[in-house]
Amino acid sequence: MKKTGAELIVYALEQIGVKFTFGIPGVHNTELYDELNISKDITPYLVTHECGAAFMADAISRTSESIGTLVIVPAAGATHALSGIGEAYLDGIPMLIISGGVRTDTGKKFQLHQMDQSGFLKGITKKFFRVETHEDIIPIIFEAYEIATEDEAGPVFIEIPVNIQLFSGKVSYIPTFTPERNVWKINEAALEKSYNLLKSSSHPGIFAGWGAREATKELIELAELIGAPVATTLQGLSVFPGNHPLHTGMGFGPYSVPAGEAAFENCDCLLAIGTRFSEIPTGSFSMKVPENLIHIDVNPDVFSKNYPAKFELEGDAKHILGAIIEKFKKDGVQKKGSEKMKDLILKKKKEYETEWEKHSVPDKVNPSIFFRELRKQMKEEDILVVDDGNHTFLAAELFPAIRPKTFISPSDFNSMGYCVPASIGAKIANPDRNVVGIVGDGAFLMTGLELLTASTNSVGVVICVFYDGELSQISQGQQIPYSRKTCTILGELQLEGIAQGTGAAYLSLESNENIDSVLKQAFRISDEGRPVIVDIKIDYSKATRFTKGVVQANLGRFPLGEKFRFIGRALWRKLTG
Repeated sequence: MKKTGAELIVYALEQIGVKFTFGIPGVHNTELYDELNISKDITPYLVTHECGAAFMADAISRTSESIGTLVIVPAAGATHALSGIGEAYLDGIPMLIISGGVRTDTGKKFQLHQMDQSGFLKGITKKFFRVETHEDIIPIIFEAYEIATEDEAGPVFIEIPVNIQLFSGKVSYIPTFTPERNVWKINEAALEKSYNLLKSSSHPGIFAGWGAREATKELIELAELIGAPVATTLQGLSVFPGNHPLHTGMGFGPYSVPAGEAAFENCDCLLAIGTRFSEIPTGSFSMKVPENLIHIDVNPDVFSKNYPAKFELEGDAKHILGAIIEKFKKDGVQKKGSEKMKDLILKKKKEYETEWEKHSVPDKVNPSIFFRELRKQMKEEDILVVDDGNHTFLAAELFPAIRPKTFISPSDFNSMGYCVPASIGAKIANPDRNVVGIVGDGAFLMTGLELLTASTNSVGVVICVFYDGELSQISQGQQIPYSRKTCTILGELQLEGIAQGTGAAYLSLESNENIDSVLKQAFRISDEGRPVIVDIKIDYSKATRFTKGVVQANLGRFPLGEKFRFIGRALWRKLTG
């Protein structure tokens, strides 16, 4: 039979369950866009920039069962999308990128957009495919989907020449998709040793990352069984309920909230699940991990890289945690008394909340009071999206995520500009849930025009812009060692003008007294299918524990002479201006 490449692409995408695509049409994919337009299962979305498309696709994968998919032109389309592709790669998020390619049937060189895409994509994709024939299309897309979603997930790139998309070609048969999944075999010897170590531990602790997102039920059961406090990574904040009495917050140690520092002070055995122990959740590697470390992950390459593990268990978190729990049950182990631990965590959380609420600045919004009210007005299943910046760690410390996949954030790639497009993607995937984005004014400047995409498609997201006129995470970091701020002060931004220009509603929030009413109004507007910018004059004058802890940790590693030089310079500048 004969089919155009575009027909075959759309068929394959429908087979693997793609519901949405994001991108910008160009001369190398117009036939594909025409075919997507008549699909009954897939909705293509036009964006303002391919970087936004990639962040939208990322959020589709993080918050739904469908894989986020880009349809872009080669060269400029791909380079524009690189930040979102890189975020997906380092954060372990499945993504498909369908790119057009130059004609392969003319023999001509120096065609428009002609370049070797495989070269610059090699370091940030799990695999690159270039389609050569019509017969290749369906098998390659099926294989790409398996690679993108198996083991440690990530982006896969497929380049399809425009002539193959446009013209008909012979295919011998049209296969249907049958997913294949790894059947993990647990290393029984390592499992038994890990179990015995946990069982004999006096003060076990649990550290969970995004890799544990499908194992929330098992995490709760095990934590309660062994009486262990549970800390998470930034990306993994929602894998364990923030309102559970054993939940402490992101990380543990001097850079974490006081509940995390106190609960893990005497930890003699740490069970780490689905985490790489990367820089952010370990407080720039200042986390003190006990010698007895048990590490569970699907990717064996992460084991013992930053912290040596006593026992390593490769495989799926849900499967392995289930096997550990079964061993406890088989041995008739009863739940450990954890009331003292729960009381300690609750006490420290209340103290920290009180500390924040006492920090009051006139004509500014207190972050703690804001997040408390926001949590009140959001349902457990609603989704919070953050960007990269000071607001990220305020949200991590002050907003409890309760259900899995309801707190999404850029992490190891840590790209600014993530929040607005990711919020739109999350809302598209979850139209019946409220989606709230928290973004700093600096990050908003990067991708805020994607609100036009939301307005055009009646996507009612609430975007809370924490406005202070600075790149505050870095400017606060500059303040201690330099006593001055360089290139972190923004120009004056009129958010109301951007709202008007993109069709979004605009609300201003300038005091604690109006938080309740402004948020209620924002949700009413978003329920009507209109995006909302909430311009929040935030009080950033109190640094998060994370910021203070990381600055201290990094300064502490300086050679003694350099440490004195930095401290001396800061003091001198403070005295002299």
